[in-house]
Amino acid sequence: MKPASPIARFWAEFRESRVALAALAVVVLMIGVALLAPLVAPQDPYDLANLVLMDARRPPGFVGSGGYTHILGTDAQGRDLFSAILYGLRISLEMGLIAGSCAFVIGVSLGLGAAYVGGRWEAFIMRVIDLQLAFPAILLALVLSALLGQGKAQFITALTAAQYAYFARTAHGAAAAERGKDYIEAALSTPLPGWQVVFRHILPNCLPPLIVIATVQVANAIALEATLSFLGVGLPVTEPSLGMLISNGFQYMLSGRYWISIYPGIALIVLIVAINLVGDQIRDQVNPRLKR
Repeated sequence: MKPASPIARFWAEFRESRVALAALAVVVLMIGVALLAPLVAPQDPYDLANLVLMDARRPPGFVGSGGYTHILGTDAQGRDLFSAILYGLRISLEMGLIAGSCAFVIGVSLGLGAAYVGGRWEAFIMRVIDLQLAFPAILLALVLSALLGQGKAQFITALTAAQYAYFARTAHGAAAAERGKDYIEAALSTPLPGWQVVFRHILPNCLPPLIVIATVQVANAIALEATLSFLGVGLPVTEPSLGMLISNGFQYMLSGRYWISIYPGIALIVLIVAINLVGDQIRDQVNPRLKR
């Protein structure tokens, strides 16, 4: 017997893929340890009073002056690398989720509005979107980060501006296909305000492709944030993400102290790959033509 609700049917089909299920478990685990970092991490890596320079650049398994084992070693400031990765995960996930959510709201609103209004406004909005899509997202984010300066708000603004166009283009394509259907014409013949027609009738039928794009863009936002932090134009040093941790250890790679960059890099790759695998499975389920 098939599950009754759409959510139950979706979950039943989702868990048929062991790869996607394992990827989802990895994402949930990494989010969990990031949220519980103050409880899980043996050290607050950004409390300067707890850092001992004698413990700097020590290999994995080193027992530091604090009396506990640095299972992943320490970085150039003497911070426990395992603790630094957990705290870095919090920053990377926060930036990715907030920037992705902001880009979703702005992009979807523009795409739906353009499809609903039509005419010259639709042409103008979509040409602006197309013009932005002609530039690489990393280039746009790099320029905006350099212009706006360092800080969470400025960085979220740069990431949002670099990504909202993808949501706008997807939302416009889906909404334009729905705009000419009979149920929309029936809704327009009633005295409902235009915003209710857009958000209560058109938007729900456009959600499947938007959910897929949202999953992919969160992973892209995390990767973009890590890239900019590695280049030194991301968050300030007081709020280091995984990208900044990789950058901090890059200069020691040739001296054999590989762990300072390698382990944060592995954490970043695992997170991004897991999110993309979950997104691929969702894409296959919401689009029957892509089902295996």
